[in-house]
Amino acid sequence: MAGINIKQLAEALNLSTSTISRAFRNNSGIKQVTKDLILAKAKELNYQPNHYASSLRDQKSKTIAIIVPELANNYFSQAIHGIEKVAKGHGYNILIYATEDDFEKEVDVITHLHNGRAEGIIISVSGEAVNHNYLHEFGAKRLPMVQFDRVYEDIDTPKIITDDYESSFKATEHLIDKGCKRIAFLVVQNDLSIGKVRERGYVDALKKHGIAVDESLVINCSNSYEENDPIIKHALQNLHIDGIFASVERLAFATYYACYDLNINIPLDLKIISFSSLEIAPLLNPSLTTVTQPAVEIGSLAAKLLFDILNGKGEQKEAKNKVVLASKIIYRTSTN
Repeated sequence: MAGINIKQLAEALNLSTSTISRAFRNNSGIKQVTKDLILAKAKELNYQPNHYASSLRDQKSKTIAIIVPELANNYFSQAIHGIEKVAKGHGYNILIYATEDDFEKEVDVITHLHNGRAEGIIISVSGEAVNHNYLHEFGAKRLPMVQFDRVYEDIDTPKIITDDYESSFKATEHLIDKGCKRIAFLVVQNDLSIGKVRERGYVDALKKHGIAVDESLVINCSNSYEENDPIIKHALQNLHIDGIFASVERLAFATYYACYDLNINIPLDLKIISFSSLEIAPLLNPSLTTVTQPAVEIGSLAAKLLFDILNGKGEQKEAKNKVVLASKIIYRTSTN
C-alpha cells in the first residue's frame, strides 16, 4: 500500500498538519490520547514522516560534509567509513565531495556548504601552494570544521594526523637495513605539509646512516598513471636506484607496472615500501611492504571531535587540539 502525505493524514483525522508534526516530534503540548490517535492512524494509512523536511524547519540539516582529495585512495575510503559510522550513531547523514586536488573546487564546495546544506565539515585539504585565507572570510559564520591527514596548519580547528615523520624515517631506515644505497623518494605535491614531513623523515634517515642526499632521487610525480609511467621508468633506467619509498600507494602501483615492463625484479633488483592502506597489499606479486595508517580510527575520531563541537562539548578554535596517531610498518616480500 502506498503511503500518504501529512496533509492527507491531517484530513483523515480532521486535525491540522502542525498538530500532526508536533505529535511526531513528541511535543509536550499535545495530549497523549491525541498522540496515540495520530500514531495509530498513521500506521493504518502507512504514513511516514519526512524527518529531513522537519530538520530543515528546525534549521538543522542533520548532515555533515566530508571533503577529500580523492576517492580512489583506500586510505580515504576507510576514513570515510569511520566517519559514516559515527555520523549514523548521531542520526546524521553524510555528503562526500572529492576535490581531485583542485583548490578552486575546494573553495567552491565549502562556499556552497555554507548555504545550510551541512552543519559541519570534515576535510583533508587540497594543497598549500595557494592562499587559503578564504576560510577566514566566513568569520563567525564559518561551519564547524575538523581537518585530517592533509591540514592547513594556520587554520585553527581540531586536526587528526599521523606520525608521518617517524614513519617515513623508519621506512627509509628499513630500506637501508636491507642494503639499499640509492633510495628514491616518490612524492605527489611535495609542497603539501604531508609531503614535506615525509620527505624530511626520508632525508634525516639517510643522513643518520651517512648516505649523501641526492636531490635527483626526490622524484616529483602526479596523480596520473599515464604521466607517472615515463617519470618512474626514466628514474629506474638512469638513476641506478635500488630502493623506492613511495609516499602514496598509487606511486607504488606505478612502480610495479614500470618494473614489469622493464623486467626489473622486485625485491632482488629493487626494494619497495609505500604508505598504503590497501587491503590487497598482501596479495600483490610480490606482496607490498607498507606504512599503514589507522584510517578508520582517524575517521571515527575526526567525526567524534566534530560532534563534540556541534553538541557544544568542544571548542573549534583550539590549535592545540591536534591528535597524532601512530602508523605501523607491515613487512612483506617487496623489501625482503
